[in-house]
Formats: sequence, C-alpha cells, structure tokens
Amino acid sequence: MALLIPLGLLCRFAPIGLPQAVVKYGGSFLWAAIVYLLVAVLLPQLRPLAAGTLAAAIAVVVEYVKLIQSPSLDIIRATFAGKVLLGRFFSFKDIAVYWVAIRCAAWIDRRASRGGCAVKS
Repeated sequence: MALLIPLGLLCRFAPIGLPQAVVKYGGSFLWAAIVYLLVAVLLPQLRPLAAGTLAAAIAVVVEYVKLIQSPSLDIIRATFAGKVLLGRFFSFKDIAVYWVAIRCAAWIDRRASRGGCAVKS
C-alpha cells in the first residue's frame, strides 16, 4: 500500500504527461487494488476469492454513492480527500476497472501465498 497510494496520486494528479486513459483509469485501478489489500489485511482468514468478492462489492457501493447528491456529501467531495476516496462522477467504466484491478490483486495474492510471501502473513 505504501507504494500504491503515491503511485495512484502521482498517476491521477501530477502533470507528468501520461496518456489520458492512464490518468483516468490508472488511479482507479490502483485505488481498487488498495481496497483489495485493505480487505486482505483486515480479514486475513479470507481466501483471495472471498477477499476479492468483498473488495469488489465495496468498490461498487462506493461508486454508486456517487449517485447520491446531498449538501454534506458535496462538501466532502469538494475536498482533496473526498475526491480521492469517494470520487465525484458515477461511471460503469470505473466499476469495470475496479473489477479488473481487484482480480489482478487477488491473483497476485494467491500466487504469493503459494510462494510463502502472502499479503496475509
């Protein structure tokens, strides 16, 4: 996570000349991978498939929260942390990116746990 968070922020917010698709979806990809890692660390008893399923559900709920318009949520969304954690605009494409990222993270977790260096150790 210590590597993914700065990479995601760099990808999304730093003007370093990345292609627009990388800027838009790279941050979303890394955000979803972090959601998977949080689930895997907080619930170490879960196998990668179960952790991935839970992480995907959390990511979808967060995406659908973007459809809720309220003054209190808009105040949060106007902050930097709100933009990073909640986002502002609903997108089915973001959900697809989240699922791909979580699938990749779960695959890496499963492969790492066979080699003795699992996320859950």
